[in-house]
Amino acid sequence: MRLRPVPTLIHDQPHRRLNPLTGEWVLVSPHRTQRPWQGKIESIQPDKLPSYDPQCYLCPGNRRASGEVNPLYTGVHSFENDFSALISGLLPVVENEDLFLRRETAQGICRVLCFSPRHDQTLALMSVEDIRRVVELWIDQMSELSHEYRWVQIFENRGKIMGCSNAHPHGQLWAGNALPNEPYKENSHQLHYWNERKSVLLLDYLERENNKRERVVIENEHWVALVPFWAIWPFEILLVPRRHVRGLTELETPEQQALAELMKRLLIRYDNLFHVSFPYTMGWHGAPNGEDDFSHWQLHAHFYPPLLRSASVKKFMVGYELLSEPQRDITPEAAAERLRSLADVHYTLAPEGSSA
Repeated sequence: MRLRPVPTLIHDQPHRRLNPLTGEWVLVSPHRTQRPWQGKIESIQPDKLPSYDPQCYLCPGNRRASGEVNPLYTGVHSFENDFSALISGLLPVVENEDLFLRRETAQGICRVLCFSPRHDQTLALMSVEDIRRVVELWIDQMSELSHEYRWVQIFENRGKIMGCSNAHPHGQLWAGNALPNEPYKENSHQLHYWNERKSVLLLDYLERENNKRERVVIENEHWVALVPFWAIWPFEILLVPRRHVRGLTELETPEQQALAELMKRLLIRYDNLFHVSFPYTMGWHGAPNGEDDFSHWQLHAHFYPPLLRSASVKKFMVGYELLSEPQRDITPEAAAERLRSLADVHYTLAPEGSSA
């Protein structure tokens, strides 16, 4: 029987890492792949999209499924989703009599947030100025809805592999009267940390990462993008402002500009990794809305991309992950190093033979 060599250092051995934001663990198995980024770069032909698609329900001037006609917008544009998962104006009903059959009315609103009038754009290809307009759109939407709804979730699903049914550059907003599971966990653990230490969890964590430099991918004066120590997805990113900021509406003008600049650099790196328009789900987590102070909260964005080894090989959450806990092979440190080494120039614009 052939014996496998046993790793002697913990970072080479199977080990578990704790996510202090949620209290959940992830299994890391680095011994399963020592060179995780050596998968080939496949020559997948990108979709050649037109700048305007007459069949697209998000392009300016087009008719949507509801019969509404989009205005001839020239920048960002938002409208109520024609197939909203949440509806406003319902009569609140709570049923708690049966322990096993509890339910309550879920009220809210869902919107589509168009990033650009051009059908063939992505955030990675847009100018910093245009991304800045998207940031301002996020802030405006949050400012408008935060007085009415407990939680406003801004997010983007990028790519068919993430279930995005329309290639037009856009995100979504779902605002509801309840605090959903993920922000509920993050709120609980940040509050517990604050009560014990009178300090902000993510700012203390950011200080640790800035000192160690192992998982930081890119940064500027106001923001840091890193692969978190507890990352689940192969090239997951946590985006955090350096200053104590509870929500998007607290961002100052220089921070908004710096965010647009950093996002472009990050998303170019994503595309450059496997020379493909990189799929992901991203979204913002800030303090819930309400009368509480929420000083324990720190604004942050999560980027969850599924690709693992190439433009077509993705990470699946199945088997052990669904029944026990998430697992990953490539370490967060290796993922950060790979992203860090990539160029700031998009691969489609880089000179032939460059490392982009």
